Amino acid sequence: MTGTTDQPLRFRRALRADLPAIVALLADDDLGRARESAAQAVDPVYVAAFEVIAADANQILAVADLGGEVIGCMQITFIPGLSRRGAWRGQLESVRVASHLRGRGIGEQFLDWAIGQCRERGCGLVQLTTDRQRLDALRFYERLGFVPSHNGMKRQL
Repeated sequence: MTGTTDQPLRFRRALRADLPAIVALLADDDLGRARESAAQAVDPVYVAAFEVIAADANQILAVADLGGEVIGCMQITFIPGLSRRGAWRGQLESVRVASHLRGRGIGEQFLDWAIGQCRERGCGLVQLTTDRQRLDALRFYERLGFVPSHNGMKRQL
């Protein structure tokens, strides 16, 4: 798998050392800048969250790595359920590709890889949410076959 250059593109589980790059990706837009802390030193809350995610067999914190540089991230959560005849779901969250590399097919390859992870785990459904303000992301997901079938709701605590 190659990226936009001669550099190899690969998708893998995130390492603790990837956290600064992951947080920077999460903060790399207007919405993210308002809610993330991408200071030089990684805030301990991100380290604590990483440790919990890494220890959970139903979680994958993944990165897209282009020639050794983290240029994308996402979290995959495997959710057991009773509905749909006991089907497992793959929930994709915090999907990001570095803004300067968008539009080059990396996001599509990353989503294909994530969907493959969900298939391997026996998921019958892959779902995600994206902020309504992310119009480019909405178009991207619809182009990849995701259907806006439900209204998602959130409540801040």
